[in-house]
Formats: sequence, C-alpha cells, structure tokens
Amino acid sequence: MEYRIADIADTFNAEVIQVLGNSEYLVKINGKERHLRILVMSTRGIEFLLDQKYHSIKYLENTTANMKMIVDGVQITLNKHHKLNQIVYKNTGETGRGDTQVNLRSQIPGKVVSINAEEGSKVKKGDVICVLESMKMQVSVKSHKDGVVRKIKIKKGGSVAKNDVIAEIE
Repeated sequence: MEYRIADIADTFNAEVIQVLGNSEYLVKINGKERHLRILVMSTRGIEFLLDQKYHSIKYLENTTANMKMIVDGVQITLNKHHKLNQIVYKNTGETGRGDTQVNLRSQIPGKVVSINAEEGSKVKKGDVICVLESMKMQVSVKSHKDGVVRKIKIKKGGSVAKNDVIAEIE
C-alpha cells in the first residue's frame, strides 16, 4: 500500500511479506526487506524493533483519510489516501465519448456537503462542482470539461451512489 507523510513530497510503499510468528514479520518498505518485531501494541500506540532499532509510535487521531501520531518524539500526519481526489476526478463523467460527455458522475457514494456551481453557470475543466463526504473524508468532485452547467441533479444534504449523475455540463 502506498502512503504519504504530510508536507513531504515522496511517498513510500510498505507491505507485510511474511508472518514469522511470535509478533515478528518480514516486511518490505520501498522495495527493501526488513525485519519487524512488535514489542507492545495497544489502542494508544505501538513499540517495535525495525532491524534491531527501537521505535515508538503514539496514536493521536485516526480517520479514514489520515492518521496523526508521534513517531520517536516527532509529530507526523500520515495521508492514507492521498490520491483519492485525482482518482475521483479522473473517473468522473461518462466514458468513451471524449469531450462530448455531458454527465458528470460520482465515482464514490457519499453525502452532498456543498454544491459549488449553479445551473446556467460557466465552468472550466477542474472547477469544483460539489463536495461529497464519504467515510469521514471530504472529496471535491470537479468538472470533467469546460462548459455550461445545464442541470444540477443533487441536493445539499442528499446522498449519492457510485455512478449517480451529479450534473449535466454541455
């Protein structure tokens, strides 16, 4: 799984390769195999050895989008789904018809938090049409092309399912 630490440009990949038993694991971090031994794990944090070096993590806040923690005395925020906005933006609209697509569709289920465009308004590709809340995260749904909003098909406070039409943009 790919992770990003807030305010740091690089991402890192981490995965468990093998469970060795007795709270020991073989993990791969950015392509390098490392030995992990869990010493203490609770809802408040974790203490562990990574390649025989001691580390401690204290959990401060955990949401679907990110996790705030103190790692070896340094507070960090780990963004767990840092590409979600790009994925939603890339996948909105009907497929296969290029720039002629009219319908802007939701790629995730969620609750409509705000509507940022009005019927008859001109929008540019990338303008935020609405904001959805899903799994405690707010995701901006952006216009898939330049055009005029002909119809808004959602209401603030309402719910949308995956692939529901949010707006018609001509």
